[in-house]
Amino acid sequence: MNDKYSSDENDRNLSRKAYDTILQMIINRELPINSVLQERKLAELLDISRTPVRNALTRLENEGFIVRNGGRTPVVKEFSIQELVETLHIRRTLEGEAARLAAGRVPAAMLDEIEAEINALLAHEIPDPNEDWAVDARLHDAIAHYSGNQLLKEYIQALRLKTRMFNSRQVPERFVIGHNEHLAIIAALRENQPAEAQRLLVVHIDNVRESIIKRFSSF
Repeated sequence: MNDKYSSDENDRNLSRKAYDTILQMIINRELPINSVLQERKLAELLDISRTPVRNALTRLENEGFIVRNGGRTPVVKEFSIQELVETLHIRRTLEGEAARLAAGRVPAAMLDEIEAEINALLAHEIPDPNEDWAVDARLHDAIAHYSGNQLLKEYIQALRLKTRMFNSRQVPERFVIGHNEHLAIIAALRENQPAEAQRLLVVHIDNVRESIIKRFSSF
């Protein structure tokens, strides 16, 4: 029985590894839109069997990151402007509530560290997109975590992944403005102002949405 448990746990770990790796490749555009995802090639790339890759692709399909081409071959999905707007609409509601709940609860030391990281980023003439995302994620994840609602946290993290590709690479005009908005949110969290934290978070996501719509409209 212990051997079976160990085997099942190993299968889960491999499936999780495959999922995490493929998802990051999609988000970082290493697997561009409409890329065909072949189990055999991905298994060889990850140096694992095809079963955990198949499990990972099924999960990514269920989460809306890939679709079946003609109902058969999985390919990286292209998100429509409508889907992005709808995702951000849900994010504004959930993250606004998370900010309200997290006000006064995020440790001051953590807020100080994130604030310092934001100011360091703003001092760079040319920001690194990965560092930009990491700092952005740290603040939003902290808000979700200190909301005290585990389900709310999980929903927020899943939705954020779907909009990650629209970072400073896609909407560079949001870099300085967006981080200044982050600094205002941090101040409201630190000063235990739930209503203001919620308002600022909602405004922040609304501004992200407007920038994305404007960028799409210019194509």
